[in-house]
Amino acid sequence: MAGIGYAMVSVPKVAETAEAQNNVYYWSDKTEMVSTGGETNRQIINLSQIPRDMQNAVISQENKTFWTDSGIDPRGIARAVFNMAQGGETQGGSTITQQYVKNAMLDDQSQTITRKFKELFVSIKVGASVDKDEIMEGYLNSAYYGRNAYGIQAAARAYFNKDAIKLNAGECAFLSATLKGATYYDPAGSPSIDPVGATADANKKRALRQMQDTLEKMVEYGHLDAAERAKYTKLPKVQNPRFNTALSGQIGYLVDLANAYLINNSEKTGVTERKLREGGLSIYTTFDKKKVKELETAVKKVQKANIKPKERPDTDTHVQFGGASVDPDTGAIVAIYGGEDATKHFTNNADETGAQVGSTFKPFVLAAAMKWGVRDPELGEVQAQDERTKVSPKSLYSGKNKLKIKDYDGSVWQNEKGEEWLQVNDGDKSEGSPPNYQIDLREAMRVSANSAYVQLGMDVGLDKVKEAAVDAGVLESSLAGTEYPSFSLGISKPSAIRMASSYATFAASGERRDPFSVSKVTDKDGPVFEHEVKTARAFESKVADNVTDVLKTVVEDGTGTNAQLQGREVAGKTGTTDGNKSAWFVGYTPQLSTAINMFRYPDDETIKNRTFLEMYGTGDQESIHGASFPSEIWHDYMEQALKGEKAEKFPTPEPIGVVVNDVPPPTPTPSVTETEEEESPTPTPTPSKTKGPPSPSVSETCGFFGCETTDGGNGNGGTDTGGTDGGVTTSPSPTDTGGDSGNGNGNGNGGDLFAGTDG
Repeated sequence: MAGIGYAMVSVPKVAETAEAQNNVYYWSDKTEMVSTGGETNRQIINLSQIPRDMQNAVISQENKTFWTDSGIDPRGIARAVFNMAQGGETQGGSTITQQYVKNAMLDDQSQTITRKFKELFVSIKVGASVDKDEIMEGYLNSAYYGRNAYGIQAAARAYFNKDAIKLNAGECAFLSATLKGATYYDPAGSPSIDPVGATADANKKRALRQMQDTLEKMVEYGHLDAAERAKYTKLPKVQNPRFNTALSGQIGYLVDLANAYLINNSEKTGVTERKLREGGLSIYTTFDKKKVKELETAVKKVQKANIKPKERPDTDTHVQFGGASVDPDTGAIVAIYGGEDATKHFTNNADETGAQVGSTFKPFVLAAAMKWGVRDPELGEVQAQDERTKVSPKSLYSGKNKLKIKDYDGSVWQNEKGEEWLQVNDGDKSEGSPPNYQIDLREAMRVSANSAYVQLGMDVGLDKVKEAAVDAGVLESSLAGTEYPSFSLGISKPSAIRMASSYATFAASGERRDPFSVSKVTDKDGPVFEHEVKTARAFESKVADNVTDVLKTVVEDGTGTNAQLQGREVAGKTGTTDGNKSAWFVGYTPQLSTAINMFRYPDDETIKNRTFLEMYGTGDQESIHGASFPSEIWHDYMEQALKGEKAEKFPTPEPIGVVVNDVPPPTPTPSVTETEEEESPTPTPTPSKTKGPPSPSVSETCGFFGCETTDGGNGNGGTDTGGTDGGVTTSPSPTDTGGDSGNGNGNGNGGDLFAGTDG
């Protein structure tokens, strides 16, 4: 059988290897968007035109005995047959020989036993009958280096814009690294395919390690002088990864998004990275040509009118916008804005950028509170749903600025260092009715009161807040940890696509449809893949509809009034982050959900460790909020995107939950001195003032859960029996301590919830 197999196969020729074909991408109306992916980017050159350093780089890394081995390894063949019988990979001849055969057999990339045997016998025959120079030449001319570059000459042009013969040893060592898989070794990164593992930062580190290892081996095996090797300690500078002008504007972002969807879901699409590269596919996307243009127009209108980098270089440079629009009925991504031009700005701003979402995260806190409810302070930390109390939007919380945040059981929250958390509101002001600043959750959302929603998140449990966000459609990988109360304020970094999609879940009364960008794929033989809309119930309709009803208030008479659309109901939320480093508006009508973000960063290459700049003064504004430019862009886009469509109304929400904390505010007594707690930044915890040495005076603050002694000589009790001399107070202020010794009696006049006067 081996003899027959060996006799039947022929040695492939590089000049006759399969050429990659273009893929054709279509708009949602099935008109052609672009034909790309298999551009003629291969030029076969003679071995004399390939630097010796390039040959030695691949030999040193992959097959150090390439020039001297026979090309036939009986033990290797036996291992290959054994592996193949177990369903593993084949290994015929030398590694370089096998890779050459794989590259030359692009016309048949099936994983059948027949194909594997064929590759094995071809590898044996090539190793036995083909000159080593010819194998090396064929391998380097047929290999794929990324960036649609087949062969070393195309790779030299794609990365360095020079002929292969002019490559230095460092550049050769780098290009040999890309042969391991350009997705993870191209310094430009491939975040659309793998947003976690293929960032520009990760790829640079990975490529540099591989390049340095190759150079060390070249020295070790006598292929490179140590002094010459010492010149190449950093990655060589590579050029713009885009070479196809047909991918300019938004087209490149759209193609990347479609490709990433197919590859990341290859188990159901049947489209692997290699199949996509080989081409010949007709890819029908979900992108609406008209809406894509309208979103780009809306961004550029605001940008042109307000962002003046030449006039205000300190505040208006490096400004970025991103956006995404999703159909709630299907999950289809109908439009994105990825940046000014895909051939100039390579990071897709509609995808993950590292920008925090701010207060646009608060609807997930409210949804968790209405789905799960707040915990019983008398029970343990983990509580079943029937042990909790589901909240109504009329539930009352404190909108006090610098509110001392407590755990669900009423104890003051402290970090591992014993530091407390004083939550600051936007604008450094209290919201609600003094003296205790009670505010219901609807009003707190309308004015975006941080303190109320941070405390609500603690009462519900940040694990349930996280669960609500994931249920709505946010990727868990984009969420921050739940160690700190600020999790409820949007310190996480979801993409605009995922924010639009998760809000679309509310628009669809709690039904989640995952976002997708490709509706079907065909090739010359017929259908390859067709998307099937699948619906999952994320929330009960009354939960989602009540969230929508609260978010309507934000647009009707709150921070989101810029997003009002004439004759249409709109629900949405503004978001601004700590340090004014990003701003968002995410909103929806029954037919369309759209997220717009804005941020500044000085570098287009990093994502994971990106340094965002403050936006104080940007656009000649004191500071940038979601209520400003993002909501303006949202309004202008949605007005055009929905033109001609019937105005639909949101469902009337069913009543839900109970009014938590529904107690009248106390009447202050003359003996209570109300002061604001000391200044404290957020979200960084501040040192506790309850455990220091006693001081001559008593300083109290009266919050929603009672007056609290921060320093002083006498205990100030939380019940109507008053405090004890110099002792520890009772619930609900269990951490407040008195001084070292008592010099008076406690007088409790405040009632059960709010404390009485000083002892």
